[in-house]
Amino acid sequence: MSREWVAVPDTDTVGGTLDELRRRGELPPQTDHVYVVDARQVLRGLVPLPALLVRDPSTAIASLVLDEAVTFTPTSDVNDAVNAFERYDLISAPVLDGRGKLVGRLTVDTVMDVLRDESNLQALRTAGLRGDEDLFAAPLTSARNRWPWLGVNLATAFVATRVIGHFEGEIQQMASLATLMPIVASIGGNTGNQTMALMIRALATDQVQAANARQLLRKELWVSILNGSVWGLLVGACAVVLYARLGLGLVMSGAVVLNLVVAATAGVLIPIGLHSAGRDPAQGGSVLLTFVTDAMGFFLFLALARVFLL
Repeated sequence: MSREWVAVPDTDTVGGTLDELRRRGELPPQTDHVYVVDARQVLRGLVPLPALLVRDPSTAIASLVLDEAVTFTPTSDVNDAVNAFERYDLISAPVLDGRGKLVGRLTVDTVMDVLRDESNLQALRTAGLRGDEDLFAAPLTSARNRWPWLGVNLATAFVATRVIGHFEGEIQQMASLATLMPIVASIGGNTGNQTMALMIRALATDQVQAANARQLLRKELWVSILNGSVWGLLVGACAVVLYARLGLGLVMSGAVVLNLVVAATAGVLIPIGLHSAGRDPAQGGSVLLTFVTDAMGFFLFLALARVFLL
């Protein structure tokens, strides 16, 4: 919150306000409005600077105030302020106390600093790191900050390996399964990460509500089916060329399509679930998504191979 602003009494005129601006010589940064206050410093309204230039100097300044103005209090939530600046394309906004007195001004450069900090924090959390970790912190401190989600990742990785272990017999009979199944898991993980990144951004900007969650899920499912059909056929064709088995190519294509559907579903539901539970969707969401796409990718590919190839 800045302590610099331009305020004029509600008894002033346009000419008097322009004289006051000239006397200042220099306006505070990000000044786009003049604040009109009464004798008790209670805000009466805002007047855009361009309006002062086109009005008769004798016009009462109080007659030019905007009907509605976005204001904040010193205790307003910073995320509400960020959303308001984005929604209404604000450059600055007044900060009022409980009695409506002008106590400060919030500017767009401050809001951009908050957005930059939030973006950096989200990038750290997406990787399972803590936002308060300093780049040059002690090694032991940095290691401890990364333990929780690394532990979750280790546990989920063991579960994924047990899925593979369940199909050891099939892999022994057809070694090509071992070389191809990481492709199914990888392409599913990439698709899920794309979907989840879009969902996290939408949740951060309040674009996702209970009313449109199903619509978003339906849309992402259709996208996954279309992408799965295209890339599944391509991957399947490569498998046929490499191993000269049409059935293997068809199984590969089917597994890719199904895993992309699973990845899209997880990419939508995991962020919404974490958000509904009061947890940051960016923190650990990638770990859960990787577990789902890996485990299901291995299972779908090997299960289809058991049914149609062995």
